[in-house]
Amino acid sequence: MSDILLVAGGQVYDHDGDVHHPAVADILVIDGRIAAVRPGIAEALRGGAPVPEIAGRTVGRTIDAAGRLVIPGFVNAHYHSHDVLLKGCFETIPLELWVLSALPPAFPKRSKEELRVRTLLGAAECLRSGITTVQDLATVFPYDEEHVDTILQAYEDVGIRCVFALQIADVPGAKSIPFWEETVPEEMRKGLSGAVEPFKGQKSLSDTVKDLFDSRKDRYKCVSWALGPSSPERCSEELLRQLAAFSKEANLPVYTHVYESKAMTLIARQTHTRDKGSLVQYLDRCGLLNPRMSMAHSVWMLPEEIKLIADRGANVVLNPVGNLKTRSGIAPIRGYVDAGVHVGLGCDNCSCSDCQNMFQSMKMFASLAAVTDPEPGPPTAADALSAATRAGARGAMMGDRLGEIKAGFAADFSIIDLNDPSFVPLNSAVRQLVFTEAGRGVETVVVDGKVVVDKRKVASIDEAALYAEAAELAKGLMKDLEGVQGRLAKLMPYLLEAHRKTWAEDVGTHRYVGH
Repeated sequence: MSDILLVAGGQVYDHDGDVHHPAVADILVIDGRIAAVRPGIAEALRGGAPVPEIAGRTVGRTIDAAGRLVIPGFVNAHYHSHDVLLKGCFETIPLELWVLSALPPAFPKRSKEELRVRTLLGAAECLRSGITTVQDLATVFPYDEEHVDTILQAYEDVGIRCVFALQIADVPGAKSIPFWEETVPEEMRKGLSGAVEPFKGQKSLSDTVKDLFDSRKDRYKCVSWALGPSSPERCSEELLRQLAAFSKEANLPVYTHVYESKAMTLIARQTHTRDKGSLVQYLDRCGLLNPRMSMAHSVWMLPEEIKLIADRGANVVLNPVGNLKTRSGIAPIRGYVDAGVHVGLGCDNCSCSDCQNMFQSMKMFASLAAVTDPEPGPPTAADALSAATRAGARGAMMGDRLGEIKAGFAADFSIIDLNDPSFVPLNSAVRQLVFTEAGRGVETVVVDGKVVVDKRKVASIDEAALYAEAAELAKGLMKDLEGVQGRLAKLMPYLLEAHRKTWAEDVGTHRYVGH
């Protein structure tokens, strides 16, 4: 079959054009790349006129996009595949309690079947909401190379782009949360854990990551690589410096969590006195604060830290939906935009957001700035769509090939059905995408020139069979969750005491509404 795709007669979104009423054009895709975006290609082919880019080849498939809007594929710049099967399991609870409830170190080792199903399921949800690239900061604990391969093969099979980073840390979780060791009795501390715990092996963590990259960097077409230090306060200076050197050597992006909650901010003030309590200065001193670095969440950031991030050209990835669910506060959105920081968007974990839907993230991003900045101004709806596409691509070091629909870029885009109440009347394509659309309009999704969502169904997998398998595997997971919650209930009085002590401390900023 020909590797030429033609998308005919859609309104094609251009970040730098008319974002309210995008022009109608045809998109010619050849061998996974956008060869041309202009009116008249379909008409020329129907009339037998030459189309220079095709050069005698034949079009394999034509998609009639009349009455549709074609937008760049979303880049979900912060996501974790490890808890997809736990969606809907938790109410709004503080981040540190959620971590103890939902993340792999709290559970027995999972089966390869469960890893494969949860990865496919999360990817399918991403694709069906128009996400064509996902950054998976995956916790594989206890560490198992076969489990890593299971995850990567699942991404390859479903056909979504994945920027994969193994989440690592060498500081135990109990030491990275204020007052845990002070308030929790010693005999109960083994029940404390972080997003990932240090794992022992014959090699150092940095060597483990290097070997993983070297042995698999060319194995999976859909997968690119990144480094994933869990968060600066959970990583020693030695580890961060090693990762900084490897990132520079291999030109790899780096993803980490920074100041997601007040507790994460307070532990920095308490333990990083050399850097004046600043994790941003710590990253800078370790050689990581540069355009390859993306800092997820960044809720409790000080103005001087925002300036330093902008000066170094580093990126932040905001996750407003998950931050609200985990009671972590509201990031200084307007502060980042005004400072010129490159801001991407993520959907975060399935058990704390609880969905992979960039429309929700865009709406929150464009709206929540008003909570602390009542004056009119950015971010606009167009800023939100740019954050969900171009900025995320930049953080993945793919800004020259993803995030836009123009010649030379990878053919990653979604086709939105405008024959829906969300878009009638079509007063502003970009505003109605951000403030009105919820995802139901996503009709077709193309990744690397391949139609992976067709008529609202993922074409590469049997969705019904996947759902049935996920439901069956979830039965065992729910039993394990009961055990996790039973242990947590015994710890709860001590954890709440630590939480209240944290609330009583001053960290130099306040990211909640009111006092």
